[in-house]
Amino acid sequence: MRIARNAGTLFVAGALTMTLAALAYPAVIGVQTTSSAPNRVIANTPTGPLTEADRDFVVKVRAAGLWEYPVGQLALQKGTIPAVRTAGDHLIRGHAALDDTDRKVAATLGITIPNKPSPQQQGFVTTLTGDSGKQFDTDFANILRLTHGTIFLTVAKIRSTTENSLVRQLADQANDTVLDHITVLEKTGLVNFDQVLFQETTPPKLPSQNVTPPAPAPGEPTVVLTPPAGSSASPSPTVR
Repeated sequence: MRIARNAGTLFVAGALTMTLAALAYPAVIGVQTTSSAPNRVIANTPTGPLTEADRDFVVKVRAAGLWEYPVGQLALQKGTIPAVRTAGDHLIRGHAALDDTDRKVAATLGITIPNKPSPQQQGFVTTLTGDSGKQFDTDFANILRLTHGTIFLTVAKIRSTTENSLVRQLADQANDTVLDHITVLEKTGLVNFDQVLFQETTPPKLPSQNVTPPAPAPGEPTVVLTPPAGSSASPSPTVR
C-alpha cells in the first residue's frame, strides 16, 4: 500500500467592516501547517471577529474539495468494489455542497480562495490517476482516510474556538461531511489503521510551497464543484 504520494442560505445583514481591504490566504497553509499567529484578529465583521485561523480554515475547506471532488470521480470510474464507488459518490456530493457554502462564506467575509489544490494534494490526485485495479482501491481508501482524519481535528479546533458565526456554521457542515466520508471510507474494509494513525500523528515536515494552493490569477473564473445528476444522497447540513 502506498500513502505517498446546496447548503442553505446565508443571511448576513449590513456591510462588512474590514480591517484589511482583502483577506488573501497566507503564504503557508495546508494539512500540516498552521498560521504564525492563529488568534490574531484580521477583520471585524457583522458575524464576529475573523482570525487568521478562521481565514485559513475557509481556504483549507476549499482546497480539500478541489482535489477530493475529482478523486471521487476517479473512484466512480475505477473502483473495483461497490464500497469504493459509494465512497467516491459521497466525496463528490459532500464536497459540492460544502464548497457551495465555503464560496459563499469566503465572498461574504472577503477571503481570497484558490482555484487549484496544493502541490501535495495534486500529488495525491496524480497517484490515484496512475493507479488501477485493487491498487487504486487500496490507495484511495488509505490516502483519503489519512487526510480526512487530519482535517477532522482541524474542524473540531475551529468549531470550539471561532467567534465568527459564519465560520462556525461552515465548521458544522464540514464536521458532518468529513465524518460521513471517514465512515464510508472505513466501510471499504481497506483502511490500514496502524499505518494511517501513525502518519496522522507523525506528519512529515514539508516545504511551504508543497502545501500551499496557488493564488488565483486576477480575473480568473471561480471553479464550481457540481454534483452529477442522479448520484445518491450525502449529508449537506443547512447553514443558517
